[in-house]
Amino acid sequence: MATKRDIITVNEASRLDNSSSDGLKDADQEKQQTKTSAVATREDSARPEHPILSFFKRRDRHRPDEIATQPSVFDDPTRAHQFKPNPKYENLHRFEPSLRWTWREEEILVRRIDWKVTAWACIAFFALDLDRSNLSQANTDNFLDDMGFTTNDYNYGNTVFTVSFLLAELPSQLVSKKIGPDRWIPIQMILWSLVASFQFFMRSRSSFLACRALLGLLQGGFIPDLILYLSYFYKGTELPFRLALFWMANRLTDVIAPLLAYGLLRLRGYHGYEGWRWLFLIEGILTLVIGIWSWFMMAPSPTQTRAWYRPRGWFTEREEGILVNRILRDDPSKGDMHNRQGITLAMLWKSLADYDIWPIYAIGLTFGIPPGPPERYLTLTLRALGFDTFNSNLLSIPAQVMTTVNMLILTYISELVDQRAYTGIFTQFWYLPCIIALVLLPADTSRWGTYALLTVLLSYPTPHPMQVGWASRNSNTVRTRTVSAAAYNISVQLQSIISANIYRDDDKPLYRRGNKVLLGINCANFFVYLAAKFYYVYANKRREKIWDAMTPEEQNDYRENTKDEGSKRLDFRFAS
Repeated sequence: MATKRDIITVNEASRLDNSSSDGLKDADQEKQQTKTSAVATREDSARPEHPILSFFKRRDRHRPDEIATQPSVFDDPTRAHQFKPNPKYENLHRFEPSLRWTWREEEILVRRIDWKVTAWACIAFFALDLDRSNLSQANTDNFLDDMGFTTNDYNYGNTVFTVSFLLAELPSQLVSKKIGPDRWIPIQMILWSLVASFQFFMRSRSSFLACRALLGLLQGGFIPDLILYLSYFYKGTELPFRLALFWMANRLTDVIAPLLAYGLLRLRGYHGYEGWRWLFLIEGILTLVIGIWSWFMMAPSPTQTRAWYRPRGWFTEREEGILVNRILRDDPSKGDMHNRQGITLAMLWKSLADYDIWPIYAIGLTFGIPPGPPERYLTLTLRALGFDTFNSNLLSIPAQVMTTVNMLILTYISELVDQRAYTGIFTQFWYLPCIIALVLLPADTSRWGTYALLTVLLSYPTPHPMQVGWASRNSNTVRTRTVSAAAYNISVQLQSIISANIYRDDDKPLYRRGNKVLLGINCANFFVYLAAKFYYVYANKRREKIWDAMTPEEQNDYRENTKDEGSKRLDFRFAS
């Protein structure tokens, strides 16, 4: 495989194999050396011939003691200095291009990172979603009636939360990049858990909206902060599936939260308070504990895991070297900034103006709208169908389990076939018959029939983790990766604002008008994905044509002297 920022020839790959293993025969070496040099990114080098047939293709298996060090620009003395990490890079002391390691060593370390980093990230995301979504469970305990609200008030509260969440995205990400996500994320968690607990004391529409606004401001940026943090530990090809596990926690929250609500809402009447008040208080205290624990769980980088409460750290010096070099060989751009180096206004503007990432932002704006209102209104719909408080919460669980499983499968397939736009389109096909059915659903449909339809719709395989990894992969600099994570999430929050206002009070209970709007957006999404696919394929072909027309000397001169940065480089290829 080649690095993300550079071009690697087959000859260079064979040179690394020769230095790592004596097993190649002379004939094989000659055959390899006569192959034509190819422009290839990390994705191109692994790309199967056909996206469908590749699903059935047997994956390569490596022997544990074979060399795992992947080919890289650092193996070419004439080009290695062009991609050397920034002198301020926090892991520079472990950067060693000549370092070699085995698959056994690498796999053990990846599993350890999964337990130390990804597992914690999943628990942290559980805390986030518990406090931002428990309003749905509160609705089953007559929250709106107790507070004297209408469904329009509920929509307004969700909109206030989402707008606040959106406004906090970029500022939070900039703070995180400056002081480090290992410091900023625990601060966020502790602060929002206190606000979540104080919802126990809400008495009016004003206090409700104030709590929703504060929660949004404090939780905004948390997701891109964690995505940036995960990118410090994983290669680009490993990140999407870890993000799928990350969002699996989000879905599992939607399974666990109704079970917690099933018990906590039974406290209605205890000391004269409604059950939903106890729900907000107890779940807020739970996330406070997780936030405090996060202070002791997060490490700034693979080489900064030691602390007074963790004197031995997570890794040995050799293990740190493996972790640093495997990441930089995969993507040298990850060494171009210190992990506590802030983003200047000029860098921020340059990253936001990187129009090559905009197609993914456009996808983020609309891809999840079709199932959004049915999902947001699920518990209210179940109550309207005649299910009681506790059964409404329990009946929401099957869809959450299925969508979690389907999300993991879709993300795995997207990496296996190395296709993102097409796998995103598959999800739109999933929505389509269900949305059509909601538009045409007879008013006298049985409640179990309606429930079955909603369960199928909400079991969709979300492409969200895949698309987050897609934006990260196409960023190709730390500064752009930092900003793109927040900008993509802003587009998703804008999507939530749109989604929250499609079902209106004068359109219930069947929401015919709203469902027709969802159908129109569903159909438009097919064209959005295809346009993104066309853009990236066209951009790659145009660059390949320019690059192939250059002589090796001109290519080397370009790498030495170009002022192009990140995804603007002619030797960079977009994932599509």
